[in-house]
Amino acid sequence: MIKLVFPFDPVAQARTRATNRKGKIVVYDPENTAIYKRRINMVAMKHMLGKKPLEGPLSVKIRFYRPIQKNLTKKVRNDRLSGKERPIVKPDLSNYVKAIEDGLNKIVWKDDSLIVHEETDKFYSENPRIEIEVEQWEPEL
Repeated sequence: MIKLVFPFDPVAQARTRATNRKGKIVVYDPENTAIYKRRINMVAMKHMLGKKPLEGPLSVKIRFYRPIQKNLTKKVRNDRLSGKERPIVKPDLSNYVKAIEDGLNKIVWKDDSLIVHEETDKFYSENPRIEIEVEQWEPEL
């Protein structure tokens, strides 16, 4: 099993942009998404240290920990920290996931199409981060 922790705020995958350069359509990520994916790449490369990307069917668990707003009552703050109240605001969980999956391609796994099972969650935390566990998928018997 591979466990990774990214010690920064999660960022959602923004819509890709397109432009016409010298008569050709060029598609690219917005700057904040591109920077985020590079940060994901750097942390993952340090962790993998020359190991080959995983192949075959994979099972992935991802937990996104968002920062808590400052101006909350003590009760609401405690409910968020305990997990009793979870983030139901944008960005969508699926957009967080897409940015991570793309950022780990060719480093942790050969391609994100290898993911056949995935568990994802959004939480609040005073320590914003992303935690990922990746392992080979095994059929349940």
